[in-house]
Amino acid sequence: MDMSWLGQIGFALPIGLGAIGSSLGIGAAGRAAAGAWAKEAKAGKGMNFKYIILTGMPLSQTIYGLLVSFLIIKPQFTDAAYMSLHAGALLCIGLAAGLGELFSAWMQGAIGAAGARAMCEAEGKPFANTMIAMGIAETVGIFSFVFMFMLKP
Repeated sequence: MDMSWLGQIGFALPIGLGAIGSSLGIGAAGRAAAGAWAKEAKAGKGMNFKYIILTGMPLSQTIYGLLVSFLIIKPQFTDAAYMSLHAGALLCIGLAAGLGELFSAWMQGAIGAAGARAMCEAEGKPFANTMIAMGIAETVGIFSFVFMFMLKP
C-alpha cells in the first residue's frame, strides 16, 4: 500500500501550523499594541513605532515552517519510493516542526503583548528586555527547524 500521502501531509504541516502560530502571536501582540497606542494617544503622546516591531516578530516562524517544507521534505517528492518508505518519518518531521513553530510564535506574541503593556506603563523602558525575551522564544522556533533538519531520513 502506497503511504506517500503521509509524507505529503508532512509537507504542508510546518507551513500551516507555523502560520497559525504566527497569526495567534501577531493577534496577541497587536491587540496589546492597539491598547497601548490608545492609552498613549489619550495622554497626548505620539504613537510608538516599537510596538510594530513587537507585533511583527512572530511572523518569522511561518518562514521557518516554509524552510522545513522546502528544504527537508520537498526534495523527496520526485522519488516515489523514498516517499513511500519514509512517509511516516516525513509526517512526523512536518508535525514536530509545525508544532514547534506554532507554539514558539504564539508565545512570542504573548511576550510581545506583555512587553507592549509594560512599555506603555514605563514609557518604553522595557523594550530591550522584551526583545531579549522574544528572542528566546524565537530560538525555540529556530531549534525546531534545525533539529528536524538533523532528523531527516
